[in-house]
Amino acid sequence: MIAILRGLTLLGVLWASTASNGAQVSEPTGEEIARRSLEAFYYAGNDMRARIAMKLVNPEGNARNRELTMLRLNLGRAGGDQRYYIYFHAPADVKGTTFMVWKYPAKEDDRWIFIPAVKAVRRIAADDKRSSFVGSDFTYEDVSGRDLDEETHALLRKEDFEGRPAYVLESRPKTPLDYVRRVSWIDRERWVPLKEEYYNARNELIRVFTAGSVKQAGKHWTVTARTMKNLQTGHRTEVAFQEVEYGVGLSQEVFTERYLRDPPRQWIK
Repeated sequence: MIAILRGLTLLGVLWASTASNGAQVSEPTGEEIARRSLEAFYYAGNDMRARIAMKLVNPEGNARNRELTMLRLNLGRAGGDQRYYIYFHAPADVKGTTFMVWKYPAKEDDRWIFIPAVKAVRRIAADDKRSSFVGSDFTYEDVSGRDLDEETHALLRKEDFEGRPAYVLESRPKTPLDYVRRVSWIDRERWVPLKEEYYNARNELIRVFTAGSVKQAGKHWTVTARTMKNLQTGHRTEVAFQEVEYGVGLSQEVFTERYLRDPPRQWIK
């Protein structure tokens, strides 16, 4: 009888240990974290319309203001093809300028810009994707994001960032660019980036992205205030999403050369 009880007790201990181990949730890989962040930051909703205020601030604190509308359409699954369209409302020297991206996950994106002063549509070369987006501290590629498999991703640690639980992720481009590594603090619950640090080949910090405000628009968490600072020049760009709507019903027709020259007034107000 005693032997039977001992056997039952041992089985109970083994079962409890197995159940406990089975209940443990393993940490996501760096690749999984990067994918979830890409989807939350760049792919929320089937489509999106936002009215945006942009402030370009020089080292002396002098600012230039810009106002624009951004349209974005997902074509199929998250992480897949996308379309972007940006129209500048103000100031006068950029009013009417439009920018369009056809984003592909498996090849170089197509980018065009319409410059009203010369009434010409110009294609932006793939080599220019890391250049400044219309004079800001964001690059053309920052606007629509990098493809997941263009970088390697490693989870460094977990820590709180300004009161939010975060994953600290290191991403390295497979082909060296103006930066050779990027360290990101990714919100562990909302998956949006809270901060990103870009380092050059000399391990110097050259640019810093910060999320100043994260709010819920519909059911999607959105970084409604974001700043990119260039530490080499002291210049920074502040962006505020003043109006954000998801699921507005955009069609692919909007993202064509016709509307680069003649903005779709239904969406550009």
